[in-house]
Amino acid sequence: MSKDKKKITKNMILRSVASSTAIETGATVKTIEKKLVANKLKYKSLSLAI
Repeated sequence: MSKDKKKITKNMILRSVASSTAIETGATVKTIEKKLVANKLKYKSLSLAI
């Protein structure tokens, strides 16, 4: 493995999910990101398996 490998953050995953969803739905990435962040508070007890 290379020492230059970039660490994947939750924000990067959020952006990836938002952009993928935006492509599929025709919504903007920014709109999807806002919805994901808003829902994050709703499911605070859950965490991503990274």
